[in-house]
Amino acid sequence: MSCPARPDYASSMSSLVWIELDADAPDRNVRELRSCTAGAPLFCAVVKSNAYGHGMKEIAGLIPSADWLAVNSLDEGLELRGLGERRPVLLMGHAPLDRLGEALDAGLRLTVFNRETLDRLERLASPARPAVIHLKVETGTGRQGVMPEDLVPMALRARSIPGVVTEGISTHFANIEDTLNHGYAERQLAVFRSCMDSLAAAGAAPPVVHAACTAAGILFPSTHFGMVREGIGVYGLWPSRETYLSALMGGRPVPSLRPVLSWKTRLVQVKEVPEGSFVGYGCTFRTTRRTRIGVLPVGYADGYDRALGNSAWVLVRGRRAPVIGRVCMNLTMIDVTDIESPSLEEEVVLLGRSGDEEISAETMASWAGTINYEIVTRISPLLPRIVVGGTGGGRPCSSR
Repeated sequence: MSCPARPDYASSMSSLVWIELDADAPDRNVRELRSCTAGAPLFCAVVKSNAYGHGMKEIAGLIPSADWLAVNSLDEGLELRGLGERRPVLLMGHAPLDRLGEALDAGLRLTVFNRETLDRLERLASPARPAVIHLKVETGTGRQGVMPEDLVPMALRARSIPGVVTEGISTHFANIEDTLNHGYAERQLAVFRSCMDSLAAAGAAPPVVHAACTAAGILFPSTHFGMVREGIGVYGLWPSRETYLSALMGGRPVPSLRPVLSWKTRLVQVKEVPEGSFVGYGCTFRTTRRTRIGVLPVGYADGYDRALGNSAWVLVRGRRAPVIGRVCMNLTMIDVTDIESPSLEEEVVLLGRSGDEEISAETMASWAGTINYEIVTRISPLLPRIVVGGTGGGRPCSSR
């Protein structure tokens, strides 16, 4: 991979809203997650959706321990190849039929669950221009996937096409994170194993088998097979409180995950308003004392959820300051009355640590009524991502 230039920390001084990425945390998290796996399977790091909001081009260069990378869209895969990434890249979503040739030319692995994809590959693939595919099985999630009864015919159809190489088989769990009762996941795993047995009996078993997301990778060695495919844990976030409790209760190794991302902004105005003043759209907040308001240049257009109005806190000099009024498209107001002499363009932490205080993605998610995945993934891709700390931020430019 041709490593992107690493921005200097000083570049954050010219930004009003920015993301900081801990240079050492992503690969440290990969190593921690690998320590939970049985039999040393391949590790596929999921970097879809701009690496869960962290910045795909930055994160890809910070996880040398990952053997494979996985994306959702063709354009994400092409972007990685454009950056010089040479590791195997698995495209998990649907590749448009009229763009399958681009995927083949870029050497992307394709996840296949539609017969129409195979029909188009029959026209495009050849031994000189192979299509490497992974069949995805529907085991009970109700999303993308081949129905179990259709799997063997599809696998045999794929095997009959010159230039199509069926490298893998996969599935995805529906209810492994949100519960302490994993009966449904165990039933899905049983269906998946039955499908693999059917493929083996038909002489069409592929070599790379993968089913484990982060939660499964931590909790269930029986799901590890030849490769684990993990996303949220790479970014130092637990899939859920239930996953953490299940690991503790089940006596499994508990990885020490470190959040990668901090989200910061600056005060762009500080002013005092009288007692009884309304703040923001809809007049949803009214001051009960003479109040010093800090205005932040961040809003729901940047991914700072509108539901955080009148419920969230931010950090200024290691102290909490409440969000007051509604979050606007581009602005948010906070109460800095109890902060001594706040100054224009002073740093404010939206997500992350300041002094002894921390606002985690889980905490922000609880304020917004959502999950940590959504909090980080919705952060605008237009905001600068700045790699900080570490000894160089990532793997060498020579690649696997």
